[in-house]
Amino acid sequence: MYHDIRQQRIVARAHDGASRAYPVSENIHHNGILHSSIAPARITAALAAQAQSLAQNIAGALDYVGVLCVELFHLPGGKLSVNEIAPRPHNSGHFTIDACATSQFEQQVRTLTGLPLGDTSLLSAAVMINLLGHHWQHGEPDWNRLLAEPDVRLHLYGKDQPRKGRKMGHVTVVGATAEVALARATAIGALLDGARPRNAAQRLAGAA
Repeated sequence: MYHDIRQQRIVARAHDGASRAYPVSENIHHNGILHSSIAPARITAALAAQAQSLAQNIAGALDYVGVLCVELFHLPGGKLSVNEIAPRPHNSGHFTIDACATSQFEQQVRTLTGLPLGDTSLLSAAVMINLLGHHWQHGEPDWNRLLAEPDVRLHLYGKDQPRKGRKMGHVTVVGATAEVALARATAIGALLDGARPRNAAQRLAGAA
């Protein structure tokens, strides 16, 4: 397994050219698949401002309307290099559902219907962990055990066939700081990797 760390900046741009940027997230990829996002990214304010300027300039140059994700590599020497752009709400922005005043999905609706752009402020630090097919290798994870942990938000996508590398949902862990959220998320990740299927009684209770 290999992993790499990238920066992600999500911006929203309206028909009138107004734009709002979400906090930069620090994204960790395992074998080319997004594993987790940390928001705010552990970078300097100057670098975050540079990332915001790049993303907003790209949206403006394209005369883009909607939510736009710009993925950046943080190169040695502090330089940022654009790797790719995604013209849509993005997996790496899922933390906005639980941690921002306006989620990227609500923002997409606002941009396309002519409503004022929503507040993109970060209400709490957050770490998002993707739930992939391998987390089901021993059966469905024990969600009750997971949700017993503090400040955990579970989002399942309703997919019934887990496959290796397939995104089945995500977990967001919020906290006062990125370090606090990351420590909790690390424990959650260990719990997920060691998950075992729920017994029959638990399954029935969960379905009731």
